[in-house]
Amino acid sequence: MKDQSLLKAIDVYLDAIYYCDVDKLDSIFHPTSSLFDADEDAIFVDPIASFRQDVATRPSPASVEQKREEEIILIDFLSAKSAVVKLRLRAHDNIFVDHLSFVLNEQREWKIVAKVWHLESVSKAA
Repeated sequence: MKDQSLLKAIDVYLDAIYYCDVDKLDSIFHPTSSLFDADEDAIFVDPIASFRQDVATRPSPASVEQKREEEIILIDFLSAKSAVVKLRLRAHDNIFVDHLSFVLNEQREWKIVAKVWHLESVSKAA
């Protein structure tokens, strides 16, 4: 199943990360969403407001002219109004794998309600 509006929402997310654009983050994440990671042997939970602050204060990959490296690995529609998207992307020296849970809201806009991420590797690639 292809959904162009979901693909556009994924692009908004990828732009938000690449440009560290908090307006784009605000537009794509549900205001009560959270981010999760378990790489440090404990579950780390980061509410979207905290993640937003982190993004707002870090240098963007765009600001250092980093080549965009991103890949959509999987889009799994749970229903016509919900999907899980698996992405791999580079932000500076870090390669992340993200699982984004999207839902279609009342305005027919895709919103991320949860993000589970994993630091896959650290790369010194140019």
